[in-house]
Amino acid sequence: MAIDYPAVAIARQIADGFDEYREEFRQITNLGRERFEKAQWQEIQDASAERIQLYKVRVSLTQESLLKQYGAEVLLNIDCWPLIKESYIGQIDLRLDDELAETWFNSIFNSLFSHDLISDRCMFVHSTRPALRANDAPMQIRTYRPHGDLAATLRQISEDYRFSVPYADQDGDLLRLESQLRASLPDWVCKDPDLCIELYSSRLYRNKGAYIVGRVFTLDEQWPLVIPVLNREGLGIRMDTVIIDEAEVSIIFSFTRSYFMVRVAYPSEFVSFLHRILPRKHISELYTSIGFYKQGKSEFYRALIEHLENTDDQFIMAPGVRGMVMSVFTLPGFNTVFKIIKDRFSPSKSVTRETVIDRYRMVKYVDRVGRLADTQEFADFRFPVAKFDPECLRELVDVAASTVEVQGDEVLIRHCWTERRMTPLNIYLDSASEEQILDALGEYGLAIKQLAAANIFPGDMLLKNFGVTRHGRVVFYDYDEISYLTEVNFRKIPEPRFPEDEMSAEPWYSVGPHDVFPEEFPRFLFTDIKQRKLFKQLHGDLFTAEYWQGLQNAIRDGKVIDVFPYKRKEIE
Repeated sequence: MAIDYPAVAIARQIADGFDEYREEFRQITNLGRERFEKAQWQEIQDASAERIQLYKVRVSLTQESLLKQYGAEVLLNIDCWPLIKESYIGQIDLRLDDELAETWFNSIFNSLFSHDLISDRCMFVHSTRPALRANDAPMQIRTYRPHGDLAATLRQISEDYRFSVPYADQDGDLLRLESQLRASLPDWVCKDPDLCIELYSSRLYRNKGAYIVGRVFTLDEQWPLVIPVLNREGLGIRMDTVIIDEAEVSIIFSFTRSYFMVRVAYPSEFVSFLHRILPRKHISELYTSIGFYKQGKSEFYRALIEHLENTDDQFIMAPGVRGMVMSVFTLPGFNTVFKIIKDRFSPSKSVTRETVIDRYRMVKYVDRVGRLADTQEFADFRFPVAKFDPECLRELVDVAASTVEVQGDEVLIRHCWTERRMTPLNIYLDSASEEQILDALGEYGLAIKQLAAANIFPGDMLLKNFGVTRHGRVVFYDYDEISYLTEVNFRKIPEPRFPEDEMSAEPWYSVGPHDVFPEEFPRFLFTDIKQRKLFKQLHGDLFTAEYWQGLQNAIRDGKVIDVFPYKRKEIE
């Protein structure tokens, strides 16, 4: 007896759940300006974590509502989902956030069914939407034409993007911005009668900064344009600098930073605008950067499928020292690593599989301050066996048989994380010049300090657990021992009781499970004596318990760190 299947009503209820998610997303996001003007820095971080959690919460509520309304017998009839999908397509066709609506549908489907049932027949493995809107410009755009008077244009911009908090020194800011802009652009550009500035009408908010984003262009050339704005808490608003270098703007939208809060009516249009000024950024990263991390995940997966279908690329083990907890493999032509948890850990590791999973998920919610690589978690990846280098596949099956299984001509990866591929710091240093070593060790110390100030203790700070990005930044990417800084007990090694104590193989003092002795860091982190001495000159304070204890006290007092994603100079 056929089930009377209300496909239209189920599709409508899924779409209604999406509307509820989008409305709550907007409510959290749209308070960005108010939080910035009131200098509510802790509230900003709390809102960021709440918004990330929102998607999972709303999917769960929608799934529960569907099961309550229609029952498992109806909803788990896989043969009827093509009808639901067909009805859903008709219901979202006139939406301008339809690409997000497709991903939402996928999430609801996956919450009900095993990933073994993923197919375009029942869900949107491939999108039915245009990749990016083809509009010449987003609807939320402001256009300025200097006609030779750059100063007047910058003043108009400063007026159009005013806050309720007054400027501390508007005239001084404008003089500085004009000088920086003229110094950064070729001489002829500012005189070009066709010079144009396009700015997105909504500001982008993150941590302690607001950002005006757009581009400067002539008939022949263009440059990205970002103006960071600061609230100096009692001193007024400051337009901090102007940035037109593509590499620097790319860092602002980095995969190592928290997601922006920005009022966006039509996400695909804004992503299209960002992609035009940052063409080297994949659209998956741009969606993620403005808080639509599930859409970023969908775009990443589609790009991965396309890469595998259209290249001869094979998975290989990632270069570097093999991990004691995770096994890491990669595609040479795809700028990503895939990380799976081993079945057995090195004896020196006391963590469990569940702890590792919790710590990797934790990274999604903390302030990454440009020093933690964002991750995407996947379940039940399926790839052709032919897409694996035989040695790579043997190693993966050997160390993680519970996660990696060969099923006929397919490889099933039951659980993994993806991260941006970087050059491991230890490998980078092996072939670096003296200048590069100096810069990299400086960055390494800054990465540790900035994470610590954001209440993150990396735990295992070995060089192999840090990577160097294409912009030369050092980023931490191995999270199995990560913890909140305030959970760690930093201690100074007690004085020996007797001369024999120093010769003993065992410590003469008790060591608790959360105790850390920074005096031991130099020997632990560096086998190269020259690098050890150089790092001590640069960041020797990291080797003292007092440094770490001071940061803990500041965090407990509610201090929120200033970490700027761009080069800046303090101006009194």
